[in-house]
Amino acid sequence: MAKAAPLRLLAEDGDDLAVISAAMQDAVLKVGDIAFEPKARRLTLAFNRFRWEAGGGERIRSGLQLGGVLKVEARKIRRDAKDAVLEILAVTFEPAEAPGGVVTISCAGGGDIRASVECVEAILADVSQPWSTPRTPAHEV
Repeated sequence: MAKAAPLRLLAEDGDDLAVISAAMQDAVLKVGDIAFEPKARRLTLAFNRFRWEAGGGERIRSGLQLGGVLKVEARKIRRDAKDAVLEILAVTFEPAEAPGGVVTISCAGGGDIRASVECVEAILADVSQPWSTPRTPAHEV
């Protein structure tokens, strides 16, 4: 199998965001690696992404940045526990007044992060070399 190149993805609508969601499935991050900059209207997450596209067995350091963010809310996530680990299940978009809506980052255990956005403006980028991992995420059927 050919070596998978680092990902660089841009999302400008809900369909594009579904591609980013698939790439982020089973990513892990610490609560302290989530940053909201209200003046810049930017939400940034740094995480270790499982490289499904590479056939598994690898993780890579990646980042997701959402632009045009008006407000961020967290549910069932302890923001004071900076070392708490979250596992990302999906990233979805719920349209509201066009072109805006809500981007939801759903986490294992029922927690989520909801970002109200002016429009979908998301960038996912791998920022390191991949490393081997003996653990493949498993999901109940």
